[in-house]
Amino acid sequence: MRRELGTSLYAGVLFTVLGAIAWLSGQPFIFPSLGPSAFILSFDRRSERTQTYRVVGSHLIGGVAGFLAWTLVAGGVSITATPPSLSLAGLRLATSATVSIMATSWAMIATDTIHAPACATTLIVSLGLLSTPRQVAIIVLSVTILVEFHAGVLYVFERIVGESHPSIRTATE
Repeated sequence: MRRELGTSLYAGVLFTVLGAIAWLSGQPFIFPSLGPSAFILSFDRRSERTQTYRVVGSHLIGGVAGFLAWTLVAGGVSITATPPSLSLAGLRLATSATVSIMATSWAMIATDTIHAPACATTLIVSLGLLSTPRQVAIIVLSVTILVEFHAGVLYVFERIVGESHPSIRTATE
């Protein structure tokens, strides 16, 4: 029960910062794939899965792959409503999504930046939901803020509690 509560509260703290930025700026600093990233950071706080280059790099890959796929295949179309069956718009969006998932998966493996929530990021972009260069940049900036805020919290926690706390110790100790 303690881990469940700690994880959920901490994920909320991480998300609150980005929610405040989104609210103050009027920009999409919160988006669906950020939730799973916040969960992973709060649940598995010090594992290899939470390293900055992996989390930020994977979302960067997802954003760029999604943007390229959408621009080349489905530019101007968005999945804000379900396209009619057998429509050209539906085919373009399905193709864009498929190409972006393939490119994101390949690039994350090739660069050792595997972070599954980035596959949701690539879909958000390739389906025309956040598909401008500015929106893709905001996605990457938002993930960077999330990860850096997380690192700052861990740093302060370690300074206050010390390295003897069980959540600070590494698995090899």
